[in-house]
Amino acid sequence: MKKTNYHTHSTFCDGKNTPEEIVQVALQKGFSALGFSSHSMYPFSSDWHLQSRDHSAYAKEIRRLQTEYSDRIQIKLGFEADFIEGVCAPKMSNYAEFDPDYLIGAVHYVPGKKGFIEADASQADVIEGIKNYFDGDVKKAVLEYFYLERQMLKTCDFTIIAHSDLIRKQNGPKVKAPLFDQNSDWYRKELSLLADEIKSAGVVAEVNLGGMARGYMADSFPTGELLSLLIQKNVPLTLSSDSHSAGTLDFAFDETAQMLKDAGCKELAFIEGKNSFKMQPL
Repeated sequence: MKKTNYHTHSTFCDGKNTPEEIVQVALQKGFSALGFSSHSMYPFSSDWHLQSRDHSAYAKEIRRLQTEYSDRIQIKLGFEADFIEGVCAPKMSNYAEFDPDYLIGAVHYVPGKKGFIEADASQADVIEGIKNYFDGDVKKAVLEYFYLERQMLKTCDFTIIAHSDLIRKQNGPKVKAPLFDQNSDWYRKELSLLADEIKSAGVVAEVNLGGMARGYMADSFPTGELLSLLIQKNVPLTLSSDSHSAGTLDFAFDETAQMLKDAGCKELAFIEGKNSFKMQPL
């Protein structure tokens, strides 16, 4: 099986290593393919996104590495492109000038009244944001998160959906108490609706290990019921480290691959061509 990772952050955004340092580690770890996916909300940016002015330099550097290491590893140019309704979106047309091989679609920002929460911010910040922008209504904020996930899937064209239940970080083992009840009927309905929309969109769903690698989650995004639904619906999956440092490029890959096998997953996706993928046996 090809060892691949398409969710990789470098010093161009909020990662700790340069792209070339990451390529060197990928070679040591036996990767067949490595995709770079700097955070982007083009044509805008934040302090943890690829700066708007640096998109061309980023693309040029990844293409340089693609050529230089072409006989040793397949390197792909991508972006983890944020979806903010009416502001920015993971559409290939929005990134055409950089000619990416693929896009990862992501929802981080959840707008409310006169402000927003970040789905993966600290729980204290999220609670404060819900108080200020969602009238203190946790359910309302979580429903909005899943609405945005579905809107992104309906209106954009991208290859991989990022950490599709990222809001679950607010129930992770590092928080004092869960923010919401994952066993509630309304939450489970949202998981079902999201799984249906992912299937309908025809994208790859990543099994994201970044939360585990950084110590704030005990399992992947997604896990549990949502992951089971995706496997049941034969949604193509790929392992993603969501690496922010070179040392975590294959964090928990082996045990997660075995978990997926045990859950009934028989294949994993790899990127082939522009914004397209093929399957390989797991």
